Amino acid sequence: MRLVASDMDGTIIDREGRISDRTVRAFHACREAGVEVVFVTGRPPRWLVPLQEQLDFDGTVICSNGAVMYRLADHKVQEAFLMPQESVFQAVGIIQKLYPDAAFAAETIKGFHVEPGFVDKATTDQIGVTPGKLSDTLVAEAEAGAHEAEQAGSAEPDPDAGVAKLLAKVPGISPDDFLAVVADAVGHLVSVTHSSPGQALLEMALPEVNKAATLERFATRLGIGAKDVVAFGDMPNDIQMLGWAGHGYAMASGHPGAIAAANWTAPAFASDGVAQVLEARLAALNETAPA
Repeated sequence: MRLVASDMDGTIIDREGRISDRTVRAFHACREAGVEVVFVTGRPPRWLVPLQEQLDFDGTVICSNGAVMYRLADHKVQEAFLMPQESVFQAVGIIQKLYPDAAFAAETIKGFHVEPGFVDKATTDQIGVTPGKLSDTLVAEAEAGAHEAEQAGSAEPDPDAGVAKLLAKVPGISPDDFLAVVADAVGHLVSVTHSSPGQALLEMALPEVNKAATLERFATRLGIGAKDVVAFGDMPNDIQMLGWAGHGYAMASGHPGAIAAANWTAPAFASDGVAQVLEARLAALNETAPA
């Protein structure tokens, strides 16, 4: 075990944003033992506060299901794989024809864009976002970025232009059914997954972008192969990562698809499953270490 890669929500973080003391101790023990740690999440960079406040973590986080590699130490984007606006608008149009009541949102490097109906007014007020059509707000953001580059005298295209994650949700359908239909319809434009067990909320990214692909890039730069990676996850957006890692652990409390994809199962989230596995693996490392 040279690298531990963990999902966040439903794997180490509860619905109130808390990480158990036992899990905190287990990750600290990994780092003290010289094991690299990276978190791999569907969350955007702005939602990483629990890692800093509870784990005192300032390393790399793979965000937005692999679309963004972010360094907490200086709050900088290290690398991003962004969808062009044309693909986003095409995907939105296709999904709207299938589900006329679908609502959309988009994460970019610069902000969060929501269409009317995606979340309630109290939420938009809380996060400080004014709802608008993506075809308007995304274009306005891109034009502003191009203007800033021109003012700075740069001839290079804006590296932050594009969409890290497109979100779509509809009422009255199961997440898995929604995923199956939409993935078939827009798979030529975007990759599609979901990580929300309670609502039909899909997450889309650039084709071939997923947690596993970016984790592999990160591990390769450290000189670490898949066989030395221990990964944890619980939802469909973790499937590729759990399959790629030499020791992929799905949470026993997780989605059936994640459990089927993994070669190991960790105890349930409520039982501090990640901490249990890490404690056992660290103990095994200590037993085999030279005296």
